[in-house]
Amino acid sequence: MATLSRREMFSGTAAMLGAACLAQGNTALVEGGEYMFAPGLIYLNTGSLGPTPRSIFDEVLKAWDDLERNPVAKAYGGTVNKLAEKTRDGIAGLIGCVADEVLLTRSTTNAMTIAGLGVDLSRGDRVLTTDVEHEGGSAVWKHLEKRRGIGIDRVVIAPEDHDIKAIVERFDRAITKQTKVISVSHVITSTGLRMPVREIVALAKSRNIVTIIDGAQAVGNIEVDVKAIGCDAYAAPGHKWLMAPKGTGFLYIRKEAASQIQPVEWSDGRTYISGSAGVGSQPLIVGLGAAIEAARKRGIAVSETQNLRLRNRAYEGLKKIAKVRVVSAPPGPLATALVAFRLPDTMDSATFRGTLGEKYRVILKQTEKRWFNGMRISPHVFNSEADIDAALNAIASELA
Repeated sequence: MATLSRREMFSGTAAMLGAACLAQGNTALVEGGEYMFAPGLIYLNTGSLGPTPRSIFDEVLKAWDDLERNPVAKAYGGTVNKLAEKTRDGIAGLIGCVADEVLLTRSTTNAMTIAGLGVDLSRGDRVLTTDVEHEGGSAVWKHLEKRRGIGIDRVVIAPEDHDIKAIVERFDRAITKQTKVISVSHVITSTGLRMPVREIVALAKSRNIVTIIDGAQAVGNIEVDVKAIGCDAYAAPGHKWLMAPKGTGFLYIRKEAASQIQPVEWSDGRTYISGSAGVGSQPLIVGLGAAIEAARKRGIAVSETQNLRLRNRAYEGLKKIAKVRVVSAPPGPLATALVAFRLPDTMDSATFRGTLGEKYRVILKQTEKRWFNGMRISPHVFNSEADIDAALNAIASELA
């Protein structure tokens, strides 16, 4: 008789609970009272910053209060330090690794920078990435291009490009003998496209190329298993889909890649606080641990099912608005909770975003204009069908 792993049993139970929840007609997985939004605000921008629930916020304040009662004793080996260290265990359970492969950071950007600077790159070496990476994921490569003379090659991915096979083929053709690193997003921030990271990593492995994945829009949004992906490093935030305190994140570095990626923070060991890592924001990291535990209890699969349902409602509604053009993938295996659309060229996206917020109290993301003139909707477990409908009505009214 086959034995299910703890991870498989948890996922199966969560999926059943999610199905039951949806069957009962519940519109949100988490009660709105858990959040501290201004009255009347419709927040559909978790992809930028997720709201921290009140219960998590209270855990942070509790840890901070404890820390200040005896700072040195609590910070260096005391109760607050132990809670912060426990967060690495939570992350390991969430993404399928071991705690000693996890480095706690301030954000995805911070994690990507640590990973990039940890690779021994020199003039003439090349990094292969895409033209749709977030600034936080590409900043370290631009820095190394300027300071060390490395080269950067970019695979072009148009907003409406959903041909995964073609994307993988373009990566394959773009690899050269000088390619030392492939750096790519798990989920494209502008459109929510689920990228073929396993296939890209497999290409890299066959050529002994280091792989660093930007998971900013993945962790907490979709299920992530870093061992199944096979990447050497994976960077993610706490303050988006996990809804942890702002200024939290982590970096996974595969044990077998320790000689290829050497962060200075680990020079004196892999604990959160050390001589080489310094003192971190322990109360915030305690909050990250609490947020991860809440996400796991809720079930990532359950959250993903709910969020895709809301996302697909937005997708179908946007398709009915004549003056916008949806650029995200249709409902199916390539879709995630983010859905984006182009605005008419005559409509400035920054102005449109402001109008939605001020006039309708609907908060959306304005996509970077270097990608396209448009907006992005990213619902999470605290949102409902009514929130999606209010956003669709606001968009339609302003474009009428």
